[in-house]
Amino acid sequence: MDAWAETLGLVAGGITTASFLPQVVQTWRSKSAKDLSLPMYATLSAGILLWIAYGLCIGSFSVILANSLSLILNILILLMKIRFGDGPKSPNGPRERP
Repeated sequence: MDAWAETLGLVAGGITTASFLPQVVQTWRSKSAKDLSLPMYATLSAGILLWIAYGLCIGSFSVILANSLSLILNILILLMKIRFGDGPKSPNGPRERP
């Protein structure tokens, strides 16, 4: 693969990987993942894992790197979804609506 294509892959991968950061930060700060879809992030993680395998098959550093970082961020989101679920619980139980 020529240097131009690999550079383009690194830039594209960097942008798409960076798109996960706001979700990771927001979920961590709020300690709530109630609006996140567990099946969506699990399926996305499986797809990213296959992209890593593809990158290994074709020997593309940009595909391997970008998808490895994306998988790490996705796994963080999955772990927070499992850990935080619907978010912090009120110490007084659920609030009643008027």
